[in-house]
Amino acid sequence: MKNYLVIGGSSGIGKALTEQLAHQGNVHATYNKNETESNLPTVNYYHLDVTEEELELDYLPDEIHGVAYCPGSINLMPFKRIKPSQFVEDFELQVNGAVKVIQKVLPNLKKAENSAILLFSTVAVQNGFNFHAQVAASKGAIEGLTRSLAAEFAPSIRVNAIAPSLTDTPLASKLLSSEEKKEANAQRHPLKSIGDPERIALLGTFLLTEKSNWITGQIIHADGGMSSIRG
Repeated sequence: MKNYLVIGGSSGIGKALTEQLAHQGNVHATYNKNETESNLPTVNYYHLDVTEEELELDYLPDEIHGVAYCPGSINLMPFKRIKPSQFVEDFELQVNGAVKVIQKVLPNLKKAENSAILLFSTVAVQNGFNFHAQVAASKGAIEGLTRSLAAEFAPSIRVNAIAPSLTDTPLASKLLSSEEKKEANAQRHPLKSIGDPERIALLGTFLLTEKSNWITGQIIHADGGMSSIRG
């Protein structure tokens, strides 16, 4: 049976991904602030703070066939108001956290032979948006990391990233706090809708399983057409 690790699997896309991967094998998922349990027999939750210096992942099996790193933040503000320390905090969560997890589980991924890593970027890296400097800077680093690791780990470990647009998750709740805001944001996209975590998780599940075994080094835009279509 396949073994998967989902970091940040307690809400949003990470939760949807955990539940979908549960039908593919055993899933070890983590939460940070809110203690989480699952009714699914193939899912186990563990506490993990990715900003800690040393990560405790000794509960993992020897072979890990796929790891997804889902933690993120959306801090939107004018560039002149962002403190350098806030860029560092974002980088620590979204980039260094991913680096520490991948380095920790790399022996497990290698033992599985044909394994995969999934990271998350944002449409704001490719498209310039007002007030997105903080999130775009750290997610831009994620895209560079994705391509570099894909080259280094080929052919035994595939590495890809998904770059969504605004998705209806707790992380984006302030931006989607009313039906009016949801509709206004939907209209900004060529497909006239905002992202759905279940559908993005379907793409993530595909990228983590052997069905995508000829895909690596890709930044896949699940963004309602925003990155490539102009109205």
